[in-house]
Amino acid sequence: MKKLKFAVLGCGFWSKFQIGAWSEIDGVELVALYNRTQSKAEAIALQFGSPRVYNCAETLLQNERLDFVEIITDVDTHAHFTEMAVKYGIKNIICQKPMAPDFATAQRMVVLCRDAGVNLFIHENYRWQAPIRRFKAILDSGIIGKPFKARVSFLSGFPVFDNQPFLAQLDKFILTDMGSHIYDVVRYLFGEAEQLICFTRSVNQGIKGEDVAVALLEMKNKMPVYTEMSYASHVEHDSFSTVHLLVEGSEGSLSLGSGFEIKTTTRNGTQSEKVTFPSYPWADPDYIVNHESGIPLCQNILAEMNGLNRAENSAADNFETVKLVWASYYSAKTGLPIRMADYNGE
Repeated sequence: MKKLKFAVLGCGFWSKFQIGAWSEIDGVELVALYNRTQSKAEAIALQFGSPRVYNCAETLLQNERLDFVEIITDVDTHAHFTEMAVKYGIKNIICQKPMAPDFATAQRMVVLCRDAGVNLFIHENYRWQAPIRRFKAILDSGIIGKPFKARVSFLSGFPVFDNQPFLAQLDKFILTDMGSHIYDVVRYLFGEAEQLICFTRSVNQGIKGEDVAVALLEMKNKMPVYTEMSYASHVEHDSFSTVHLLVEGSEGSLSLGSGFEIKTTTRNGTQSEKVTFPSYPWADPDYIVNHESGIPLCQNILAEMNGLNRAENSAADNFETVKLVWASYYSAKTGLPIRMADYNGE
């Protein structure tokens, strides 16, 4: 099978980790990089061996024969570069999460690519974290019986603004940044939501957006799921850079806690296992569970591009996560519960 040739648009903080994930996978070849500041692209090219760098994305798309492109730029530019890639006939586009800066733009991107016959995928990695994949396998085994409620938590004081200072300038922060992850994990584990109610707080006065959110979701099977996310927390067990989970079922409970430890409790007692995964020289130890998860994510997308399966991370699927994020903002603004079937992006 021939190698699929790809280019990356954007060489900021996350690019080296997503390119690093691709470097671990057979069947692909990085041929070009774009960054507005060309020296950043040159540094990444030196690390990963890309033969060509550009400071103009349109020139790259005109010159290169590509099977796919990965967009790792600021969220405000995702739609622009997606439209440009469609214009130049790229049939497979991968876009960093969150998909877009607002509901309407995300919807426009999905429709544009669908109508153009282009596969649009979203690089949403939390569902691909090894502890979360293992957690779902145990949950689906039925050992704790029928789940009747759950909690999904991200509580952290990690100095995320030190290496990603642009986050401090976002008018909307925790729900777009972490809510995109949390809600995708909820959907992966429990299916779709019927309704939600959300509350937000702004604790850190040095940033523009909200840094705390709590939301209660009622799933379509009527199960309640309590979600909480915070970058203002100082707790004993900081959950960066994954989530802590607790699911209660008719026959027991299942939890994922610090140290990537999964505990299964039934009437027969508690069993524990720690999920392990390899490290890589290109990965940041603080983010290792995140960076490692990019490998199976990319493998899954590659399999669809090769006609072998349907990828989990389609833009059409991720749009359901986008809806939860923006419905949460609307709920927090109005103080009202939101039925997802009625939400159209107000």
